Amino acid sequence: MSKALDIQMNFPMSSIEAYSQAVNRIPVLSAEEEHELAVRYRDDEDIAAARKLIMSHLRFVAHIARGYGGYGLPHADLIQEGNIGLMKAVRRFDPTMNVRLVSFAVHWIRAEIHEFILRNWRIVKVATTKAQRKLFFNLRSSKKRLGWFSSEEVDNVAETLGVTRADVLEMESRLSGRDMAFDNSPDSDDDDDMVVTPSSYLQDVRFEPATQVEEEQWTSHNNNQLHEALSGLDERSRDIVASRWLTEDKVTLQELADKYDISAERIRQLEKNAMKKLKNVLAA
Repeated sequence: MSKALDIQMNFPMSSIEAYSQAVNRIPVLSAEEEHELAVRYRDDEDIAAARKLIMSHLRFVAHIARGYGGYGLPHADLIQEGNIGLMKAVRRFDPTMNVRLVSFAVHWIRAEIHEFILRNWRIVKVATTKAQRKLFFNLRSSKKRLGWFSSEEVDNVAETLGVTRADVLEMESRLSGRDMAFDNSPDSDDDDDMVVTPSSYLQDVRFEPATQVEEEQWTSHNNNQLHEALSGLDERSRDIVASRWLTEDKVTLQELADKYDISAERIRQLEKNAMKKLKNVLAA
């Protein structure tokens, strides 16, 4: 099936209510109709058949997406990601398995929504491995009911999900954290409401005399070492290194090859040997 599911869905997304009403007006397919359309898409790559399959299941995606409203992400985005999962499910659906599309598609719809939540819920990813993803969704659901876990509850969760106590405690800690701005919010005029952010702990030492002297001495030391290392090279190798690395207008291997009447590969070898000698001197 090489053709992509290029489906145009011109529904009103400015209002979730209007979108829900629109998709709920689309007729639900019978088992026979669904099977016929799936066979047409599988055998003939009939895009019109795939479109009907997708359109008739949009209400189902909207229903699933509604269950993820507690993550603080736009409902329209959740629906959109779920629709992508639905399209993937239609592409992979086998009508000979004697299973309704809605049962097959639920995995793909949830998988796309889960991936979207994990990418966007926090600036720093809270779950990357398969076990962490399972913990993320299971723990967040449980914490809505239980709050902080007791030691016994941690053991129960670890046993149920097949992970360690440390994994459960680590994920619980991640879920309890929150993103923090680097700087204090400029909108907060009340000192009592001001949240202490990382920038409050950092000092700007760029213009301190001691720092400036240290940087100048370090720069001078590095320059002296470089000049000493270059002086240990023969004139040709020194010119190759300078032309290739120490000028604004870099010279190509071929230009140096023409200059010294040797091959570009020989220039590359000379450059490699010279750089190796420089590194040894600078590292000493």
